[in-house]
Amino acid sequence: MLTLNRLVEERNAEGILEYAREFHGHVCPYLALGIRASLLAMEELGVGRLNYSGSVDESILAIVEVNSCFTDGVQVATGCTLGNNSLIYLDLGKTALTLVKRSTWEGVRVYVDAERLARHYPPGATELFNRVIRERKGTPEERARLWELWEEAAHRMLRLPRGKFKVERVKVPPVEQAPIFDSVRCSSCGELIMETRAVYVDGKPLCLRCAGESYPGVVGRGIVELGGRD
Repeated sequence: MLTLNRLVEERNAEGILEYAREFHGHVCPYLALGIRASLLAMEELGVGRLNYSGSVDESILAIVEVNSCFTDGVQVATGCTLGNNSLIYLDLGKTALTLVKRSTWEGVRVYVDAERLARHYPPGATELFNRVIRERKGTPEERARLWELWEEAAHRMLRLPRGKFKVERVKVPPVEQAPIFDSVRCSSCGELIMETRAVYVDGKPLCLRCAGESYPGVVGRGIVELGGRD
């Protein structure tokens, strides 16, 4: 099996989708759109998938505007992930990717218009999606049929021409590289925490949970406030 870097180098979208299937758990149209948008952005920007040195240096950043299946396609194709600090999530609710070079802050933004692409879905796919996923209903047979149609739609998305996307050159404001912070130990639960996330009560460090403070977290609807005192 070809390596993922080789598949991206060869612009082998079908092969990348198979890696993405393992990473994401299933195949769907927006997973494929994340791959297609990434390949368009990489080609336009003249860059490849992050390699070892690139991921350490954060030489390329992927800025996504939605936390959906699309973003997993971007992570697989570009190598920019949340964990290697090369993925930036903006809670804007738009299916869009901006790929940017840290050396020049020149980037390419690729926007996907869901309404324009709906015509490429197989007949009945949208209705099944609404019933099985949106309404959380549907029989096992309907769920199985949806995954068949969704996979068919995904392969169609991989073949969409450039003209189906909004592709534009952009200049991105500089983003700092991920700093390294010391840790302190919570005086209540005893667990280590990043010093910038500690609060001090009577001079003793507490993690946000033990202090009863709220904190931002990413859930299905985006960035929300979690925790806090009841």
